[in-house]
Amino acid sequence: MTRGLHPETALEPRLRGMQPSITLAIQERSREREALGLSIARLGLGQSPFPVPTSVVDALRAAAPEKDYLPVRGLPELCEAVAGYHRRRHAVPRTGGDVLIAPGSKELMFLLQVAFAGELLLPTPTWVSYAPQARIAGRGVRMLPTDVANDYRLAPATLDAACRDEPDLPRILVLNYPSNPTGVSYRVDHLAELAEVARRYGIVVLSDEIYGELDFRGEHVSIVRFLEDATILSGGLSKWCGAGGWRLGTFSFPSRLRWLLDAMAALASETYSATSAPIQYAAVRAFRGGGDIEDYLDRSRAVLAGLVERTRGALVSAGADVPQPDGAFYLFPGFMGCAEALARRGITDDCTLAERLLTETGVATLPGSSFGIDAAALRLRLALVDFDGARALAAAGAGQVDGAFVERLCGPTVQAVDALAQWVQRS
Repeated sequence: MTRGLHPETALEPRLRGMQPSITLAIQERSREREALGLSIARLGLGQSPFPVPTSVVDALRAAAPEKDYLPVRGLPELCEAVAGYHRRRHAVPRTGGDVLIAPGSKELMFLLQVAFAGELLLPTPTWVSYAPQARIAGRGVRMLPTDVANDYRLAPATLDAACRDEPDLPRILVLNYPSNPTGVSYRVDHLAELAEVARRYGIVVLSDEIYGELDFRGEHVSIVRFLEDATILSGGLSKWCGAGGWRLGTFSFPSRLRWLLDAMAALASETYSATSAPIQYAAVRAFRGGGDIEDYLDRSRAVLAGLVERTRGALVSAGADVPQPDGAFYLFPGFMGCAEALARRGITDDCTLAERLLTETGVATLPGSSFGIDAAALRLRLALVDFDGARALAAAGAGQVDGAFVERLCGPTVQAVDALAQWVQRS
């Protein structure tokens, strides 16, 4: 061994045993299977199936010559566009000075945990990267249980109970809705009650609304309306604008948390320096919106709502318990109703379920335990994205998105879910 190189002791202890993010790992696994000539249905990685709006792509082309470093906090025109977007959508008095831009909202979430010395509150099931980021940053995490009978929404009483014993402890509550992995969102009265509890204990809320524009009815409501002075709004281009690979995320802060924005900007200056200039210029067009963007969103919502209805119905008919999504492109079915039959096949946990499903049918999914729930619950997360989004989007403008439309335009995803349902029911 090279002198001084001691792998077992040189690695930061809290990083030992960490694995790559499972959402990215399943994508690599899918590519490997495809390279071997094996069938694959990509229901693992939650990547938007839709193309980036044409006007936004045109803006990127025009900005391609932009080569200079932009301000760490972001292109001023983009910061103003993001603030304007939040004023339009949520009626909150945010300005460009309240906005921080980064190469993805995931990066911003990590910087937040580095900068904020407090406990992270995560309602389960929860997106796979929140807790690992806290581990990297050395922060404490408390998982807040939710009830499947309430479609995994966080109950205000649960939040209150988590804070009651140490009411003055600094905390960040992460709310992600529509949710990854369930697609479930919150009612207005529910948000108001959660905001009341958060205010009582001085909790900072990170409202991760990356899927907000994919609310099927276009009626997404943010908790910021009830807790403006303590809510950080998280967004970006990856989900509603189909631009995951562009890597652009946004945080919008209340003025009371300007100190936190300043600290994160200082961290950014020592890590990523600035976000890609051409991408930022193009994002101005996206956040300013307009008729073409609204039409794009209307079509996207219609396709996803129709696809969710069709595939959820197939799973329910197969005996699965599936929370009813309000938006996004996920299903979170549980197969306890098939537990005995699955156990006879040697399947008693969700990791085995996902692995056997992949190897025996070519359908790639993620186990529910990756999202913080009991592996014995036999839940899987399905990302309904394996279809030609450009073709479906173009056709959605020609008429109603019904069952026949979904069968014809979203065929690979429908066929994959049907195959899953049939496989689970095997005796």
